[in-house]
Amino acid sequence: MKVAQSIRLAVAQVEQLRAESAHLPGLAQGVSAVKLLQSRRFAGTYSDLLATPPHDAAARFFLEELYGDRNFAERDAQFARIAGAVERLFPRDVAETAAGLASLHALTESLDHGIAATATLHDSLDVTGYVRGWKALGRRDDRQRQLEMVVGLGSELARLTRTHGLRLMLKLMRAPATAAGMGSLQRFLENGFDSFGAVARVRGGAERFLQTLREREQELVDLLFDGDVAACEAELGRILGQAR
Repeated sequence: MKVAQSIRLAVAQVEQLRAESAHLPGLAQGVSAVKLLQSRRFAGTYSDLLATPPHDAAARFFLEELYGDRNFAERDAQFARIAGAVERLFPRDVAETAAGLASLHALTESLDHGIAATATLHDSLDVTGYVRGWKALGRRDDRQRQLEMVVGLGSELARLTRTHGLRLMLKLMRAPATAAGMGSLQRFLENGFDSFGAVARVRGGAERFLQTLREREQELVDLLFDGDVAACEAELGRILGQAR
């Protein structure tokens, strides 16, 4: 699938989810609550990395761009509007990274909406509601795919930081990209490059960071699917208590 087509498809999926939320009482608020809890969970899981250079920049990038609780509607609208321009103007590797972000975002939104819809039926969205919503939703294959996409996106960003001249090219594109309505995408790419560039400058740093992320996320995914509710609640509560 071409980059532009992939981006447009992903954004359309997210827009459909938002439209459904607008017609179901409480669902939009539930999705926001899911995102807030997951953002706090990520901050707790990686409190050590968030406080330790050079990993802090990469961890903060993941927290704000992938696990954050902010509304990405503006960025999504830009993506849909400039999908063709991304494919034409950016180097192929960079454009494919943008398409990967859009696809990951669509999958994440689908999972978040699924938990919110399930939890809204019978729980308030506290830790107990989140755990029960996760288990009721299921979709373990999608959770595994989400993790692989997150790690893959990080690996691609780390690889691109080692491409000679690419960071300078991005800097030179800042003004024309902003003028073309691609400011949000430009900021995402520059932040990703700078964050992973700091880790990649340490020998094996990016690989260790991503391995740590993979291991911790996999451990949590396995617990939430395989552990009993009480064990899941206890561990999630402990993690949230570490968030700063």
